[in-house]
Amino acid sequence: EVQLVESGGGLVQPGGSLRLSCAASGFTFSTYPMSWVRQVPGKGLEWVSTISNLGLSTTYADSVKGRFTISRDNAKNTLYLQMNSLKPEDTAMYVCAIPSRYNARLPDDFHSRGQGTQVTVSS
Repeated sequence: EVQLVESGGGLVQPGGSLRLSCAASGFTFSTYPMSWVRQVPGKGLEWVSTISNLGLSTTYADSVKGRFTISRDNAKNTLYLQMNSLKPEDTAMYVCAIPSRYNARLPDDFHSRGQGTQVTVSS
């Protein structure tokens, strides 16, 4: 059974940083691309970033490019998201997900998802 467990969220002031983690189990982590998506109540799922299975390629939404960095440790079956220069509009539930393909962007493309970790950016 696929399990994705996120951690590291919290309350941070604008301009601050957080590092999210996602512990994966139940599948061969190193053979799948992995993504972060985020959800705001009343809004749809928004894709944030994807990393290839070996970590050699990454891609980001324009809204986070230059501020967020996705990475992975295949030896630890863990996905990360380093978030810097956080803005109030980054407030959301951040969810770790397995995309159907590396260039997946639509909500239906993310078949397996964790429960998420809440990030709130506020002064």
